[in-house]
Amino acid sequence: MVMTPPKETPTPPPARLTPRVKVWFEAEGGFSFGFGLIAILQAVERVGSIKLAAGELGQSYRHIWGRIKQAEQALGTSLVETHVGGQGPQRSELTETARHLITDFLSIRSRMVEAMEQEFALRREQSSQG
Repeated sequence: MVMTPPKETPTPPPARLTPRVKVWFEAEGGFSFGFGLIAILQAVERVGSIKLAAGELGQSYRHIWGRIKQAEQALGTSLVETHVGGQGPQRSELTETARHLITDFLSIRSRMVEAMEQEFALRREQSSQG
């Protein structure tokens, strides 16, 4: 009887890894926020209304309003100025503090992603050489 060796299962190629980083800010008292709050503030800036921002983000008005108020309370400053009964689409606008918060967050996040990608590429290059 001739025995045939078992078939070898082909080894799949190694998974391609992509580095990721998650950035958030923490305030005293344990309140933290990251890209979610930044996306909310950017939507309010873009559409000029908390209600329209909620719709754009697929969230309820109550949820978006609550996240803004929670952040304002934790930070001790206003982030959105709302003009109740305001005419036209610009019923809400960001404060300068909110604009700076967005700029700072996105800048820091961008620099961290860039540093991580550079380090990852360097390590991949070193591991392929030796």
